Amino acid sequence: MTQSGEVTAADSNWRERAVERSLRGARAKAMSRSDRFIEVAMELLNETGRTDFTVQELVEMSKTSLRSFYQHFGSKDELLLALFEEVIRISSDDWRHLVEAQDDCVAGLESLVLTMYAQAIDRSMGGVSRALTSYHLQLAESRPSDYARVLTPMKDLILELVEAGVREGKFRGDIDPETLAMILMQTLVTAAHMHALGAYLTGDSLDAERLWAFCLGGLTDSPTTRTRTGGLARARQR
Repeated sequence: MTQSGEVTAADSNWRERAVERSLRGARAKAMSRSDRFIEVAMELLNETGRTDFTVQELVEMSKTSLRSFYQHFGSKDELLLALFEEVIRISSDDWRHLVEAQDDCVAGLESLVLTMYAQAIDRSMGGVSRALTSYHLQLAESRPSDYARVLTPMKDLILELVEAGVREGKFRGDIDPETLAMILMQTLVTAAHMHALGAYLTGDSLDAERLWAFCLGGLTDSPTTRTRTGGLARARQR
């Protein structure tokens, strides 16, 4: 028997389990509400194609309260960052599954480029694409470290495929894989941005097949020494 006020190991265990169940329920409830705010924000982006909605509009549409919103997000900017991060995370998971189903790294990269760009130019996502493009550019300027962190899953997947291609002799080896992957990713992101913003420099939008042909040419064509040195020398003489 234990004296009054003493806590046995059994008492401690059930108390710990009770606390854990309580915390688990609170976490699940918080995640559910956070997800709801993100879902409503996505609806607003799709409807307007803009990120200038107010927290009050979001709260009214989600049928919650300002107090509830600020319990989950410090500001609208924090909500937009979470939304952007969630979009990239889910998309990257889907892209990875798609790539893993292909025969080799070249086919994997082709499917990735075609799918990424097709999703970016999907008319049914017009409002969201335009709004996220604007936010993407703002984030790169105002919070570059968060921008780089959010895009890490996409960058890692592209780099894995490029490294495999270089290792297997299918992609050029005169430029390091990190640089190749960076150039490829910047090309894809810029092409998607230009389309979302309706900036067609030639008057026509770029299709995914031509974009892939350009990317593949850059990954596989290695310039000759004469072209590299001679072309550079001539350019300097002008």
